[in-house]
Amino acid sequence: MSGHDVIHLRGLEFYAYHGALPEEQVLGQKFIIDMDLFADLSRAGISDHVKDTIHYGEVYNVIKVCVRDDKHQLIEHLAEKIARTVLSKFSCDSVRVEVHKPQAPVAGIFRDVSVEIWRQAGEKA
Repeated sequence: MSGHDVIHLRGLEFYAYHGALPEEQVLGQKFIIDMDLFADLSRAGISDHVKDTIHYGEVYNVIKVCVRDDKHQLIEHLAEKIARTVLSKFSCDSVRVEVHKPQAPVAGIFRDVSVEIWRQAGEKA
């Protein structure tokens, strides 16, 4: 039953400098990333070898570079960069990326603001 297998990465926290306001680009804030990697995991389930799966430690490092190395005005752009980079480096069919911005500059009481995108391998930009 391939096509329903997924690796979840939840609550990856990074301090970075994304935002449309100048202060956000200078002061920075916490960002939380959730990611789902959709791929056929049956081979790894049978073999018990890491070479037959998507190494989630390596995925974490790719996400970390995407979040920490550049500044983006929009979390939509950051989510897109993460999705496209992961799809280009790992053998997965599709990904779901959610970027949470718990300290977004919103006048009100809220838990967080987030953007969620789904992308497939081979999809045109």
